[in-house]
Amino acid sequence: MSDRAIAWLFITPSVLLLLAINIFPLLWSIQLSFTNYRANRPNAAIRFVGLDNYRDILTDPEVWHAMQATAHFVMWSIALEFVLGFGLALLINRRFRGHSFWTTIILLPMMLSPAVVGNFWTFLLQPQIGLFNSAIALLTGLDPSSFQMIGNVRLAPWSIIMVDTWMWTPYVMLICLAGLRSIPEYIYEAAEVDRASPWRQFWSITLPMVMPFLMLAILFRAIENFKMFDMVNLLTSGGPGSTTEVASITLKREAFEKWRTGFSSAFAIILFVTVFGLANIYVKALNRVKQR
Repeated sequence: MSDRAIAWLFITPSVLLLLAINIFPLLWSIQLSFTNYRANRPNAAIRFVGLDNYRDILTDPEVWHAMQATAHFVMWSIALEFVLGFGLALLINRRFRGHSFWTTIILLPMMLSPAVVGNFWTFLLQPQIGLFNSAIALLTGLDPSSFQMIGNVRLAPWSIIMVDTWMWTPYVMLICLAGLRSIPEYIYEAAEVDRASPWRQFWSITLPMVMPFLMLAILFRAIENFKMFDMVNLLTSGGPGSTTEVASITLKREAFEKWRTGFSSAFAIILFVTVFGLANIYVKALNRVKQR
């Protein structure tokens, strides 16, 4: 057998498995999105409804509210993770004494499961016994039980943003740190010979050369945050009311509480197309940045 045939012999089982796990459910979901199928009524007659599910989704105010909550969560969490992650990367890149130890400490939140983080922060944010309220009360003098992060309409969205930022800022820091370590030292040496100030070196050398890594980190985190479910579900379950009901929570309610399988399949397809389209536009912008 040729080397090419042997290579295909080894990778074919993995390719078939990936197709079965990913492609088949996607095609089945597309088919179900045009029907009134309900998973809790498998023996009921399935009726073809055309684009009715898609029209109902695009005209449903609850869906638009969920998309708005998702956009708020994605934009603010990405902005905070970008600023904090890049700042930590600049700090760690200075290679101060003990920087390896502190890098490991900073990476600890990223190593935890989102389910563990959700349960952990649910306990910390409890108004009666939570350490977060006690720390705020110590700094401000307020009564610890006078406010609650995950039970307040105004504070609940910021609580999930805060927890996601705490967990995934180290991930952004790692990507930014890889970008900073890839910049050759001779460029900074040439800049110092030309008497460029540290501020000028940052704006003319560091930021432009790290920008592709920053944009890559933003892309990865935006995709993950757009489909965030487990941590939000454990922290607030979409509450209070529907304040923190992101798109994934709405999708879960439609699919496994209301059992509107055809409707939820159409919603999933819309979310997939939205994320794919935005990611495609962003990748094209990233390629233009790399070509400069």
